[in-house]
Amino acid sequence: MRRIAILALTAALTATSGCTVAGAAADGDAERVVVGYQSKTINTVTAGTLLKAQGFFEKRLAEIAGRKFQVVWQDYDTGAPITAQMIAGKIDIGSMGDYPLLINGSRGQQNAETRTKLISATGFNIRGALNMVVTTPASKITSLADLQGRAVSTSVGSAAHGTLVQALERYGVADVKVENQVPQVGASALQAGNVAALSQFVAWPALLVHRGEAQPLYDGGDLKVPTFHGVVVREAYAKDHADVVKAFLKAQIDATRFLWADPLAAAKSVADATGLPPEVVYLYNGAGGQVTFDVQLKQALRDAHAHDVPFLKSIGVLQSIDLAAFVDDSYLRAVYGDQYDADFASTANRAAITGTDEVCGRPVTDPALAGELWPVGADRTKPAATPTCLLRAVRKEKPRAAYVPDATTGTRWFADRSLWVVDPAAPADERFKPFVTRSAADAYTAAHPGARVVTYAQAVEGA
Repeated sequence: MRRIAILALTAALTATSGCTVAGAAADGDAERVVVGYQSKTINTVTAGTLLKAQGFFEKRLAEIAGRKFQVVWQDYDTGAPITAQMIAGKIDIGSMGDYPLLINGSRGQQNAETRTKLISATGFNIRGALNMVVTTPASKITSLADLQGRAVSTSVGSAAHGTLVQALERYGVADVKVENQVPQVGASALQAGNVAALSQFVAWPALLVHRGEAQPLYDGGDLKVPTFHGVVVREAYAKDHADVVKAFLKAQIDATRFLWADPLAAAKSVADATGLPPEVVYLYNGAGGQVTFDVQLKQALRDAHAHDVPFLKSIGVLQSIDLAAFVDDSYLRAVYGDQYDADFASTANRAAITGTDEVCGRPVTDPALAGELWPVGADRTKPAATPTCLLRAVRKEKPRAAYVPDATTGTRWFADRSLWVVDPAAPADERFKPFVTRSAADAYTAAHPGARVVTYAQAVEGA
């Protein structure tokens, strides 16, 4: 596996995957700012898709007196080509996942003129649930051990690749062939039967499951290692254009607060811009979503990055990186305000599920249990205090989508795509428990005598 990772590294770093370029009309007097982003990697939306759709960056640039700007948005499938373009001096600001960020910093530090700085976060999951391994719905593979001797598609050097390799090592699975493919190619390979599984980052796992083309095999939340995405800038550009960098961060804060205030509107905006189903976007970007959006590089994220370095070195992806020189929150501190240090200590999702559960008649207070029902034809969602309460709500109203947290990892997932267990020993409002993967459901029943797996229809009826 390590040999395969090393051989695939060059291709991953020099990939020229599809790029879509958009920008304002050219103006001879305008300063050009090139932003690299990944529209369908929807935990970067506050530095990409949502930011672009709402025009927040352009509005903040307009506040810089006496100058005109032209923002050029370049959309990529993965972080690797963004790094290649930044090293070449062709992208000024970019966003990508935690593993690509380290590769970005490492490559940049090879030359004083190409150095980059990690200046903010976009979104994170404190347990690592933003990556997932999926198989086809008809697959007989039920655990990572069943991947022994088989091929798995992933984007080498991505956070999803890191999740795959670490999970395989944790469960002692050594003989797996890693196919280095961009997400859409990997999805096609999975459907064609050319690979046994696909390991990818948001929004690909949920998109395929929503389409009925995949089922979860491994939930990255099982690793309990934070995964996140962030924003990098060319150091030389930041020194010469500090006001532009600060304008970008102000705009990112604007986008983040917009999402906190109205996550459903934000999800619809991203869905409109990307063509992704709103139900999939809201799974990740909604209230209580898989992604916790926050611009600060929390200590847990910094620690996770430090933890990742020796691992990436061991598989030949990194030579070296000076993290202290790479991470720079000075630009963010300059625009954030007096609450910076107080907010830095919290990793709570500010787009929380709140309110009163109408069916169970109780307040929604526990994020580890809270779910949501999005009724057909409704323009707002309804909170559920527990998964059992949500099942009762599903009986009363036809859902466009319904979301519940995994009983073990807390990973938010589709209620109708979850594996359900009924536990007679649990309190009445918590008797039905959802799981993302079959292995997690089986582990729970094994540890709780009397608990048994039931179908979704049986869970709705029994609740």
